[in-house]
Amino acid sequence: MAKPVNLNRFRKEKARAEKKARADQNAVKFGRSKAEKARDKAVQSRDQARQDGHKLDD
Repeated sequence: MAKPVNLNRFRKEKARAEKKARADQNAVKFGRSKAEKARDKAVQSRDQARQDGHKLDD
């Protein structure tokens, strides 16, 4: 005879696994440190200033 399975435990484990997978996806999508964000912002502003410096005045 087969061993009985606790369906509540199975359902909760499945929900935890799905939540963990979603969290991992969000960490990849949004998970940048404050230093990385600041560095990207500084690079973007430097590039924008360099581009603005090359504009011709009318």
